[in-house]
Amino acid sequence: MVKISFQQPPAGLKTDKGAGDGSNAEILLPQEVAEEQPPPVQTRKSSHRVLCYLIVGLLVLLLGLVFACMYVYRHILIDQLPRKNTFECSVLYEDTIYSPFRGQMELEENVKIYIDENYEYINVPVPQFGRSDPADIIHDFQRGLTAYHDIALDKCYVIELNTTVVMPPRNLWELLVNVKKGTYLPQTYIIQEEMIVTEQVNDKEQLGFFIYHLCNGRETYRLKRRTTKRRMNKRQTENCSRIRHFENTFVVETVICEKP
Repeated sequence: MVKISFQQPPAGLKTDKGAGDGSNAEILLPQEVAEEQPPPVQTRKSSHRVLCYLIVGLLVLLLGLVFACMYVYRHILIDQLPRKNTFECSVLYEDTIYSPFRGQMELEENVKIYIDENYEYINVPVPQFGRSDPADIIHDFQRGLTAYHDIALDKCYVIELNTTVVMPPRNLWELLVNVKKGTYLPQTYIIQEEMIVTEQVNDKEQLGFFIYHLCNGRETYRLKRRTTKRRMNKRQTENCSRIRHFENTFVVETVICEKP
C-alpha cells in the first residue's frame, strides 16, 4: 500500500467542510493502481515472432509430407512396377509373305517396358514355325537406337530406332494392358523391313548402357535399311536371317542380310 498525507493548510485559510482534522487525513490506494503503466511494445513484437515461427513450421511440415509421398511412390510403388510391366504376349496373324494360304500363325514373345528409363526389352523365344530366329531386342528411345541380338548366330546388330514402327514405352504399355484385359486385339497382318550389314562396331560403350550390356562380348555390326525391296536369289537368301516380333498393333519381320 502507498501512504499519501496532506499537510495542514497555512493559517488564515479555511479548510473544506467535512475535511475533518487535516493533520490526520490519509488516503490509502492500492500499489498496483499507483504503479500502473501502459503495456510495453515488445509484447506485440513477440506475438508477430510466434506467428512467423508457426508459419515456418507449417511449411516444413508440408514439405516433409511431400517428400514422404515421393519416397513412398518411388521406393514402394515403383518397386512393384516391374511385375506389372512384364508381359507374356502371344498374337495370331496371317503369314501373307510366305504362306498366304496357310492360315493363322502364332507369335509369342516376352516384353519388359521401362517407362522411367524410356526403353523396351523384347525376348523372342524359339518360334514354332521355324522361319524366324530367336532374339533379344532393345529399343532405346533415349539414345534413338535399336539393337537385335540374334541368339542363333550370337551376333548383335544396331540401327537407328524406327519410331514409325516401334511404339514408345508408355504407348506400348497401354496397348499390352488393353490386350491383356481383352479390350483390344492387335491386327493380324505382317509387314517386312529389310536391312543390310554395313560395318563392325568396336566401341560398344557409345551405344548406351542398355545396348552395351546386351552386345558386350559379341560381334556387333551396324545396319542400314533398304529403301526399296528387291528380289533375292537363293544364295542371297542363305545370307539373311529373320526375326519376327511385334511392338505395335501388327507383326514385323526384320530381315538382316550380309553383304553379298
